[in-house]
Amino acid sequence: VQLQASGGGLVQAGGSLRLSCAASVRSFSNYVMGWFRQAPGKEREFVGSINLSVGRVVYADTVKGRFTISRDKSKNTGYLQMNSLKPEDTAIYYCAAHHRVQSEYEYWGQGTLVTVSS
Repeated sequence: VQLQASGGGLVQAGGSLRLSCAASVRSFSNYVMGWFRQAPGKEREFVGSINLSVGRVVYADTVKGRFTISRDKSKNTGYLQMNSLKPEDTAIYYCAAHHRVQSEYEYWGQGTLVTVSS
């Protein structure tokens, strides 16, 4: 499984960005895709995840109500829509995946930088 994240950039506080994660995998729906972020000097943080088969999503409390995770099975791509961005959302964002019968994320994308200016 190969993951390619894209869509990061510089945005003002209150703005929006959409990140994409393209997956090179034979059976896209057999996986769970997660989004993580790591801010400078901080540990990596779970943002949310989506079961690529049924679309069930889970969000961290810090982003609930502002971020939306979705997927397009026809494109083997997951999305992280980020609205009402805050400076504290500044981080490198990573997508990751694991098979639905497992629990540990074993496949990781390269990360994309999101910078939110105040």
